[in-house]
Amino acid sequence: MSTPEPPTWPHCAHGADPATDPVGCRGIHVHGHTSCLAHLTDADRDAYLTGLTPGDSIDHRGTTFTEPLLLALLTALRAPGTGRARLGNADFNSATFEGTTEFGAAIFEGRAWFESATFEDYAGFHSAIFEGYVAFKSASFEGDAAFDSASFKGAVWFGSATFEGYAEFEAVSFKGGAMFESATFKSSVRFESATFNGGAGFESATFEGYAGFESATFKRSARFHWATFKGVAAFDSVTFEGDAWFESATFVTADSFGPLTCAGRIVLSGAAFGSPVTLSFAARRLECRRTRWSATAEIRLRYATVDFAHAVFEYPLTIAAEPDPFVLTNGSGMPDTALASAPGPDVRVASLRGVDAAHLVLADVDLSGCLFTGTVHLDQLRLEGACTFDTAPSSVHWRRWPPVRFTERRVLAEEHHWRASQPGAVRGWNVAVLGAGRAGPLQLAPVYRALRKAFEDGKHEPGAADFYYGEMEMRRHADDIPRGERRLLTAYWALSGYGLRASRALAWLGAGMLLTIVLLMAFGLAQDTPKQTATGTVPAGGGKVTFEIDKDDPQNPTGDRFTGERFEKALNVTLNSVVFRSSGQDLTTAGTYIEMTSRLTEPVLLGLAVLAVRNRVKR
Repeated sequence: MSTPEPPTWPHCAHGADPATDPVGCRGIHVHGHTSCLAHLTDADRDAYLTGLTPGDSIDHRGTTFTEPLLLALLTALRAPGTGRARLGNADFNSATFEGTTEFGAAIFEGRAWFESATFEDYAGFHSAIFEGYVAFKSASFEGDAAFDSASFKGAVWFGSATFEGYAEFEAVSFKGGAMFESATFKSSVRFESATFNGGAGFESATFEGYAGFESATFKRSARFHWATFKGVAAFDSVTFEGDAWFESATFVTADSFGPLTCAGRIVLSGAAFGSPVTLSFAARRLECRRTRWSATAEIRLRYATVDFAHAVFEYPLTIAAEPDPFVLTNGSGMPDTALASAPGPDVRVASLRGVDAAHLVLADVDLSGCLFTGTVHLDQLRLEGACTFDTAPSSVHWRRWPPVRFTERRVLAEEHHWRASQPGAVRGWNVAVLGAGRAGPLQLAPVYRALRKAFEDGKHEPGAADFYYGEMEMRRHADDIPRGERRLLTAYWALSGYGLRASRALAWLGAGMLLTIVLLMAFGLAQDTPKQTATGTVPAGGGKVTFEIDKDDPQNPTGDRFTGERFEKALNVTLNSVVFRSSGQDLTTAGTYIEMTSRLTEPVLLGLAVLAVRNRVKR
C-alpha cells in the first residue's frame, strides 16, 4: 500500500498516525496558527472570524467544513447592506464540505478555487457572482449541485469534475470561457436558458442522464468533441452563433437532436448514433464525415450545406429540406434570426463520396454541387420531391471554331469541374473548389449510369434521359473506349444527341431531304419519260404476229434541270424514301443510287427523331 503524499502547503496534520495515516488533516494553517480552521480552538476560531471583513481574501485549502463552520465563515464575510457574503480571492482547493453546502448569493470578487474539492451533500451556489477566474477542476459533487442564475464574469473551469446528483445551471451567465472537459454528469444536468458569451468546452464530457440545453445561447464556438450522451440530449431552441463541434461524440439513446439554430457550422464528423433519431438543424453548414448511424434516422434541415462524405448508416436515412421554420414542442415556430443574412432556406448537399446509398433518401435538396464519385449503390438512391441538379451552359460560344452550343441538361458538379479543367474550355463550366478532387470521364460514366437507373426505378424516365446523355458523353470522352467505338458514339451524338435530341435528328433529316431533292433534280431524274417501242415480225404464210415492247433507257438530264416540274418529282421520290417506299419515278442510274441511299438514311433519321420524342415524354 502506497504512502499518501502530503499537500504542498503547511498542513494541520491533526489526527496523524504513523501507522495508518501519516499525513492527517490536510487543512492549511490559519495565518499565525499551526492548525486549520476546523481544528482551531474555539477562542482562536472566533478571533479569526471576528477579524474578517467583507471582501477579504481567504485560504482554506484542504480544510473540512461542517455546515455550522461554513455558515460562520460566510456570516463573517457578509456585507451589512446587501446581506450577501463578499469574498476576495477564495482558495478552497481540496477542501471537503460535509452536509449541506450553501454559498447562496455570495459574491466572489477575486479568484475562486475549488479544485479537487469534495461536496458530500447538496452544494448551492444560487445567484452567486464570480467576478474572477473560477476553478472547480476535479471537484466531486456527491449530492445535488445548484448554480442556477449564477454569473461567471471570468473564465470557469469544471474540467474532470464529477456530479453524482442533479446538476442545475439554468439561466447561468458565462461571460468568459466555460470549460467542462472530461466532466461526468451521472444524473440529470440542465443548462436551460444559459448564456455562454465565451467559448464553451465539453470535450470528452459524459452525460449519463438527461442533458438539457433548451434555449441556451452559445455566442462563440461550442465544443463537444468526444462527448458521450447516454440519455436524452435536449438541444431544443438552442442558438449557436459560432460553430458547434460534436466531432466523434456518441449519442447512445437520444431520439431527437434539435431543433436548433447555428449561424456557423455543425460538425458531427465521426459521431455515432445508437438509436432511431431525428435531427433538426437550421445551420449554414453540416459536416457528417464518417458519421455513423446504427438505426433509422431523419435529418431535417434549413439553410444548410451538407457534407456527408464516407458517412455510414445500416438502416434507412433521410435528408430532407424543411421549407418552414421548425415548430417547437409548445407549438410556436423557432425563429431563424441568427441566419437572417443567409440567402435562403434551401438545403444543398456538398458530397456523398464513400457513402453506401442503398438506404439513403434525399427530399427537396439541391444537388447542383454534390460530389458523387465513389458513392456505393448509387442506383438505389431514392430522390423525393424537387431535387435539383446543375445544368450545362446553354448559350452559344462563338470565341472558338467551330462554335459550341451545349443543350441544357442535368449535369453533375464533377462534369463541370472536368470540363472547366480542359484546354480551351468555354465559359460557364464551374471550376472545382479546393479539396473537391478531380474525376474524369472514366469515373463519371458509371455515376451517370447509376443515377439514370435510380431515376428509371423511380418512374421518372424524362429525368433519366439527361443522365443517359451524360453517361454517353463520358463514354465518348473516356480513354478506355476503343477508337472505333468512340467514332460511332460521336456519330450517334452528332446525328441525334444519343437519341435524345429530336431537333437535331429532324435537322439532319431536313438537310438530307434537301440534298436528295437537289441531287435528284441535278442528276437523278430522266430528261424525258422514256418512250415505249413495239416491234414485230409478220410470218410469210400468215399467222400470229409477235410484238416485243421495249422501253428506252432514261436519258441523263440536259438543259434547265431546276424547274418546278422536276422539283415536284424529286420531292415525291424523297418523301417516299423517308417512309422506305419506292416512288415509281423514272430515274437515271445515278438517281437510282441516290434513291437507295435516301431510303437507307432518311428513315433512320426519322426513327431517331421519334425515339428522342419518346424518351422525353414516356413515363
